[in-house]
Amino acid sequence: MSAYLLRRLLGAIPTLLIIITLTFFMMRIAPGGPFDEERTLPPQVEANIKAAYGLDKPLHVQYFNYVIGVVHGDLGPSFKYKDFTVVDLIAQGAPVSARLGISALTLALTIGVTLGSLAALTQNSWLDHTVMASAMIGIVIPNFVLAPMLALCFGVWLSWLPAGGWGGGEPRYLVLPVISLAIPYVASIARLTRGSMVEVLHSNYIRTARAKGLRTTTILGRHALPASLLPVISYLGPAAAGLMVGSVVVEQIFALPGIGQHFVQGALNRDYTLVLGVVVVYATLIIFFNLFVDLCYGLLDPRVRQSIA
Repeated sequence: MSAYLLRRLLGAIPTLLIIITLTFFMMRIAPGGPFDEERTLPPQVEANIKAAYGLDKPLHVQYFNYVIGVVHGDLGPSFKYKDFTVVDLIAQGAPVSARLGISALTLALTIGVTLGSLAALTQNSWLDHTVMASAMIGIVIPNFVLAPMLALCFGVWLSWLPAGGWGGGEPRYLVLPVISLAIPYVASIARLTRGSMVEVLHSNYIRTARAKGLRTTTILGRHALPASLLPVISYLGPAAAGLMVGSVVVEQIFALPGIGQHFVQGALNRDYTLVLGVVVVYATLIIFFNLFVDLCYGLLDPRVRQSIA
């Protein structure tokens, strides 16, 4: 297990380096700069500002300096938020984004696995068809369409919930953003769970368990459900990436002070270091979450556990 972890961690280093390199040069290729304003700055003032941030150096020197800073945990200063480093801004927004993402993932897993299991246990019934039809609708509607619709209906027209804002982290301010972020993943997890459980329920070892006279709850809880969750566990890696990308849009729509809002504003303002810092954090989280998912998969499947031991 330790050798497997070491291989994966070492393999993450070139992956992060490639991501940093692509993002660094793509930001520089984009038109405009962090200090372009409607009123043109005097050349000497602009030169002094660039010198203060190291933007007067050759591009390859800026790149190597940035990579060295990342290795030491320094993501640089923000070009637009005065007196703030990128680490400061990310630290401010991380609790909001983490709470939103964890809540959405928990909701998606709980509802998705429950609905998928019920659909599998009542295969070809009206409940099965209803769950699968609803899941298909949830998959085809993206959260950047769903979020404004929920805000308009429940926040503006009905006034049941706040249409935006953070409100100091009160739960009612999180209801609409979490639902907007979770619904597509509820649908996908429900479909995966249903298909996997139908296959597991028709397998030989489930027939053997029934023939031994085991209770239905024991068969489902101890044998059928863990095996049917294997595709769901595999899906959690891409789902984590989707939740992070989706949270950028949802945070912007609901005006939440998370990392996603900093990312959008940084891209609009050409705040190079802020965009790069958010990308580095997101990429690192996705890599480690995929590693965690692989380890969980090994716990559920003995064959995988032996291969990574």
